[in-house]
Amino acid sequence: MKKNNEISPHIISLTVENRFGVLARISGLFSARGYNIDSLCVAETHDPTISKITLVVKGDKKILEQIYKQLNKLIDVIKVQDLTGTDFIERELALIKVNTATFTERQEVMQLVNIFRAKIVDVGKKSLTIELVGSGSKIQAMLELLKSFGIKELIRTGKIAISREFGKTKKGG
Repeated sequence: MKKNNEISPHIISLTVENRFGVLARISGLFSARGYNIDSLCVAETHDPTISKITLVVKGDKKILEQIYKQLNKLIDVIKVQDLTGTDFIERELALIKVNTATFTERQEVMQLVNIFRAKIVDVGKKSLTIELVGSGSKIQAMLELLKSFGIKELIRTGKIAISREFGKTKKGG
């Protein structure tokens, strides 16, 4: 059981007005108080006047309460929702360029791609580029297995998350 002063990651979903400078004001709020953002994703919603921001931040109960209060004070922020501890779906995207100099390496990487339900999105003479979508732990597991081949390049999105409407399932699943 976590104590009130224990630092833990929280996934915060923000609904904001899609206006110039909103992201700068939100990130400025964090930097001015010395808080770090571990992950940040922003995109327009089905309504072009509204954007969703998914933040992953770490802090104890006191810091998180301060973050929520400050975010709610911003005029362009419509809704602040901490998804941590609720039923939600989270995903990340990773593009991974892996060394595959030999036929055997290429075959082994292709087997991993199939096991992880990933996709090969580019084929080079000595590399494969893989697209993997899933939870952070799924991406981390595949990266661990691919390290032995040599990861030439890696790019990841941050987490995106949405609350579940019905049912009780594994959190973050």
